[in-house]
Amino acid sequence: MTRKKIGLALSGGAARGFAHLGVYKALQEHNIPIDFVSGTSAGSLVGASIAAGLNYEQIYEISKKISWFRMTGFSYSPKGLLSNASMGNFFRQHLPVDKFEDLPIPFAAIACDLETGNEVVLKEKGDVIQAIRASCAIPGVFAPIEHEGKMLIDGGVVAAVPTKAVRKLGAEIVIAVDVLACGATYWGTPSTLLGVFFQSALMLLRAASKAHHYRADVVISPEISHLRPDEISKIDEFIKAGEQAALEKIDEIKQLIANPDSSMVADGLS
Repeated sequence: MTRKKIGLALSGGAARGFAHLGVYKALQEHNIPIDFVSGTSAGSLVGASIAAGLNYEQIYEISKKISWFRMTGFSYSPKGLLSNASMGNFFRQHLPVDKFEDLPIPFAAIACDLETGNEVVLKEKGDVIQAIRASCAIPGVFAPIEHEGKMLIDGGVVAAVPTKAVRKLGAEIVIAVDVLACGATYWGTPSTLLGVFFQSALMLLRAASKAHHYRADVVISPEISHLRPDEISKIDEFIKAGEQAALEKIDEIKQLIANPDSSMVADGLS
């Protein structure tokens, strides 16, 4: 019997995206195949690396070199404080493939059209690095990325967990990894206006990410609420949490593969 195709949908979450690596490690060690990948923001970084054919160990070695200094620079645009051009240069040096057409695994990066607010799915052809930059262009922080006459910003605005995109790529079984769903406990109860603003923003992101879970057959949500999205130095802690969360779902995933009719999500769901 031909098995159903498996898609991996990776959420945004800044440094929390390192938890995606832990999930990938567990899937790799248990021989779970990945046929399609979609990624939003930080998820697009890991997703593109997987789609380029890199294994966990290779992506981990690249990830250890990541720092805010290497990923950002001053922007000369009035539309953002910073530029993520440095991020693009970094991944152009480290990814073996930089064109969608050449990726071994079909991949989609999610961005948002700043003018219309529509979801923009970057896939099939063109520059992967430019797509990653667009998907990671946090509004107000990074300058938008111009693409085919559109100004694109972070895909988390419209699809924090890109389950729809990976299903449209052809995935019949969708594994979603949501590094936002766990919430945030590191601030406690906010005591300032700024604290209230950021805590509220995170709540909105958490609610938005959960709205995309229904298209997934399995949702993996690492327990990382105590870790801040800017704590790049805690990469190993993020990875460990991602791996543990994935291991808790491995039997469920294997059951879906062995008995595809048990998939909870109907094929062709829009």
